[in-house]
Amino acid sequence: MFYERFDKVKFMKKKTVCVIGLGYIGLPTAALIANKGFLVSGIDVDENVVSTINKGEIHIVEADLEASVKSAVSSGQLKAFDTIQQSDIYMICVPTPFHKNNDIPKPNIDFVLSATKSIAKFIKSGDLIILESTSPVGTTEKIQQTLINCGANLEDVHIAYCPERVLPGKIMTELVENDRIIGGLKAISTKKVMDFYRLFVDGKILETDAKTAEMCKLAENSFRDLNIAFANELSMICVKHGINVWNLIKLANQHPRVNILQPGTGVGGHCIAVDPWFIVSQDMKNTKLIRTAREVNNYKTKWVINKIKSRLDKCIPKNGNKPKIACLGLAFKPDIDDLRESKALEVVETLLSEGHEIYAVEPNIQSHKNLQTLNLSNAIEQADIICILVKHREFLQSEIKEKLIKCEALDFCGALS
Repeated sequence: MFYERFDKVKFMKKKTVCVIGLGYIGLPTAALIANKGFLVSGIDVDENVVSTINKGEIHIVEADLEASVKSAVSSGQLKAFDTIQQSDIYMICVPTPFHKNNDIPKPNIDFVLSATKSIAKFIKSGDLIILESTSPVGTTEKIQQTLINCGANLEDVHIAYCPERVLPGKIMTELVENDRIIGGLKAISTKKVMDFYRLFVDGKILETDAKTAEMCKLAENSFRDLNIAFANELSMICVKHGINVWNLIKLANQHPRVNILQPGTGVGGHCIAVDPWFIVSQDMKNTKLIRTAREVNNYKTKWVINKIKSRLDKCIPKNGNKPKIACLGLAFKPDIDDLRESKALEVVETLLSEGHEIYAVEPNIQSHKNLQTLNLSNAIEQADIICILVKHREFLQSEIKEKLIKCEALDFCGALS
């Protein structure tokens, strides 16, 4: 045990870490590693993000993150930059969106390859290069090829893939406690990167190869997408029969081998709503079920919009003018500020584009550049129709629930059940 601890201390004194991308994964990761004793350079192209972090502040909402960043910055272990800093370990945590101009969305790894090119001239013997961004199978190999094309000497350089598996709202806890999968391009690379993660992860460190690690993350989120699709499809069927789907699910889940998930406005976020397409786009022939689940979850959002319009057709406005719709929740899931691929936001923007008057209520953001936002009390008082799109804790208070029930709010997320 003493020998193991000694090795860890030696490792930490020797290594510097460069985290590229200071968003919802990169910033928590950088703060965590810095507070474990590593000297960390955080890189982001947004000057406002860099400035905010260097003041010990944060630009996103995440439990316990602000205190962690403040501690790391004040101790001098974390500093943000807008350009790459020479380091011993490079962690790529940039977005991997998709191109939406096709029937099947195609993965866009431009940010990953751009980050790779930016570190090429700094690479030296012994360095670790770790991709954490969710990526299509083969991306880690493309990082290696990109570095070679840039003239980097990869002798004794270790490249691996390690997908994050955290839940927004619990990121700081799950970065430490969750099991992690490490897949290197070579067995020795896997071992080297596993040694690094053991210094700040309490969960199991699971060994595999890069392609398997890449597919594993995609498979995990596609599995969840499939299960949510069943719940969403069930919710639409239940409305037709006049059945409360949340009560139904509660009863069905009493079966010892049944665990139906909760339906909602659709499926949003940068993982579950995106990752299945990464699999489908690489094998159209053998992904019928995965593609169908995506289509069901996307259709659920259109179904929600149509239900709101149906209520509009029957609405008599309070002031005799155009009906006002209060939409409660914009984030892609409860109690966070993340609007990426949010289906609640899609509902609001669609209704707005069709000329409807919208009051948006999102407790986790201060304002939105394209939407008129109101606080919850004013929205309930002034709106003719109220739609609950996200199950934020603020909407679950007994006094608020009573008001929402009284005004017959449309509940698409089970807030009133």
